Amino acid sequence: MNDYQNFFVFLHHQLFYCSTMKKIIILTLMAVVAVAASAQTKKVSILGDSYSTFKGVGPSHYAPFYPNDRNDVVEVEQTWWSLYIKAKGYTLEKNDSWGGTTICGTGYGRMDSSRNNFISRVDSLGNPDIIFVFGGTNDAWANSPVGEYQYADWTKDDCKNFRPALACLFDMLKKRYPQATIYSLLNSELREPINESMREVCKHYNVQLIELHDIEKQNGHPSINGMKSICAQLLEAIQ
Repeated sequence: MNDYQNFFVFLHHQLFYCSTMKKIIILTLMAVVAVAASAQTKKVSILGDSYSTFKGVGPSHYAPFYPNDRNDVVEVEQTWWSLYIKAKGYTLEKNDSWGGTTICGTGYGRMDSSRNNFISRVDSLGNPDIIFVFGGTNDAWANSPVGEYQYADWTKDDCKNFRPALACLFDMLKKRYPQATIYSLLNSELREPINESMREVCKHYNVQLIELHDIEKQNGHPSINGMKSICAQLLEAIQ
């Protein structure tokens, strides 16, 4: 049990040994403790690609995009996830974002990307209350095969296709983090088969999909204004 729970149990025991006035005071304290416990800071983890990277955040062998000479985002506080976490008063649990990675096991040049794709990193998110999955951009840019919808019995070869891999990813996340709320972010300006697949698979797993729009970009990645826009859209979409 955490400190709030221990204190709550202590107060509960005291009720049996107190006068009426003291019981009123203790009940009031219990109400205050309950409110404080419910307002504890939520922990946020991100499973993403270059859009969610920043040098020094995440494992050292991952490839970050930010900061970059051809983009005006130069401080970690300017990233969409940092802006969102600050706005909500949350804390960052883990940011497992790796530039250039795909959700499926087929990367650029049809290379096998199963060793660093989103599926391979499911266990790296700590103990979050909220998970943001921000992927699909590289699957679109690499022209990864889309495949058919499949919701069970995935093989490695199945997951070299986007639709089975996305389903497998959400299935794994829900089983690995049953208490976490999962949100999927969809980049703007992607090819329609990726958009359609994301909508369909998110619907199947009851994952809220946030389709981003009007994202200012520099060198193909969100600028400062783009990051602010992503944060604003998240704040509006997540109630």
